[in-house]
Amino acid sequence: MDIALSNSSPLTVKNFRVRAVNVPLGRPVKTSSGAILTAPLVLVDLQTAEGVVGSSYVFCYMPAALKPVAILVANIGEMLVDDDVAPVAIANKLEQRFRLLGPQGLVGIALAAVDMAAWDATCRAAGVPMVRFLGGVSRPLDVYNSFGMTDVSGVGVLAEESAAAGFHAMKIKIGYPDVADDVAAIRRVRQVAGETMVLMADYNQSLSVPEAIRRVRIIDDENIAWIEEPVRADDYAGHAAVAQAARTPIQIGENWWGPADMAKSIAAGASDLAMPDVMKIGGVTGWLRAAALAQAAGLPMSSHIFPEISAHLLPISPTCHWLEYLDFAGPILVEPTKVINGCVSPSSAPGCGIAWDEKAVERYLA
Repeated sequence: MDIALSNSSPLTVKNFRVRAVNVPLGRPVKTSSGAILTAPLVLVDLQTAEGVVGSSYVFCYMPAALKPVAILVANIGEMLVDDDVAPVAIANKLEQRFRLLGPQGLVGIALAAVDMAAWDATCRAAGVPMVRFLGGVSRPLDVYNSFGMTDVSGVGVLAEESAAAGFHAMKIKIGYPDVADDVAAIRRVRQVAGETMVLMADYNQSLSVPEAIRRVRIIDDENIAWIEEPVRADDYAGHAAVAQAARTPIQIGENWWGPADMAKSIAAGASDLAMPDVMKIGGVTGWLRAAALAQAAGLPMSSHIFPEISAHLLPISPTCHWLEYLDFAGPILVEPTKVINGCVSPSSAPGCGIAWDEKAVERYLA
């Protein structure tokens, strides 16, 4: 039960409950460089002395990372016992504490889990949805259906499925051995879903810079909304060269480890668009800083996975663009994210709306 507290009653960290689950996926997420067969998630409940609980989850990409991330979150939680639940102050404290290790990798994932749980607890204590607490207004957000890689013929099935479900936009993975198959997959979507379906294409870092330039010049004639991560994610100079060569907008950002990475990317001119991942960018605190950078640079900003919390953060982002619908946590949530008429709206529950389906959590405990 959520407890609304007055502004004069600060929350205090009591402890953290940390659990690891490995959730089956209805459809594996395949890319040109590998496949995600399950959703390894670490679930975090920040328990306060006042009885308010803030919840979050992080996505570990591979089951081998579950235990290390869970241990890291628990260890970080011990550093915060008896501290005020003040998310920005907590973020500043932990940033200083982990400066020698840096904000990337498993450390970054664990820090974001704590940050998101602290913000959720703060919003729940206030008794309002996160979007309202952050000064925004709840509204429907444009959403695209996001898929893994399949063979060219299978792309048509994904397009048909998306159109039938009311989506107005979708993203496919490309990066086939021959660029002709990239083009064929794009055209197959058009053939099935029609020209009104907004289409994005994601290379998942699979190309060299020269090959990326060659391919984007061919794909430029296919009228797609963006080409995502054509080369290695941290190669900002390479992405800048591709962006200079392409007429189609280049999208990166899901692999920015914190706002500092984003600032470097912007300085290099690495992309025309921005797509932070709320976990990798540093949780809610990192997202707020990223939104300011995107506004200053004039970059339309979309989200990467985490639809539950992204639906609260995009409305308060000045350059709000698209919300990605790729639902990893739905099977363990009481109320999974719902897509209605091609849009997603923030949960109206206090906080970000995450509530565990405990029977499902128990079933998938790792």
